[in-house]
Amino acid sequence: QVQLVESGGGLVQTGGSLGLSCAASGRTASIYAMAWFRQAPGKEREFVAGFAWSDGTISYGDSVKGRSAISGDKAKNTFYLQMNSLKPEDTAVYYCAARRSVLIASVPLEYDYWGQGTQVTVSS
Repeated sequence: QVQLVESGGGLVQTGGSLGLSCAASGRTASIYAMAWFRQAPGKEREFVAGFAWSDGTISYGDSVKGRSAISGDKAKNTFYLQMNSLKPEDTAVYYCAARRSVLIASVPLEYDYWGQGTQVTVSS
């Protein structure tokens, strides 16, 4: 089993920046790709960004492309998301996810493990 714990959420003003971290523990050798998703009230879970440990491939969702940066530190089994130029519509619970495949996927069902989520609120 793999456990994922997110941290770094909070309240930020429009235009501000925020960094999120996801620490993985347990059978981390079975993880080959990780991603961030978000879910706002009444909306479906949305792909934010993904990272493949095998070759460093990165993918961003359209809603954050150009405003975010994703990275990972395999030695620490930690995965990061930096978001800039935040907007009120970025307000959501942000989830870290991991899968046993080497490919990044943008569909939540493709992921095997999930964190509990961390709230990000962007005030206008």
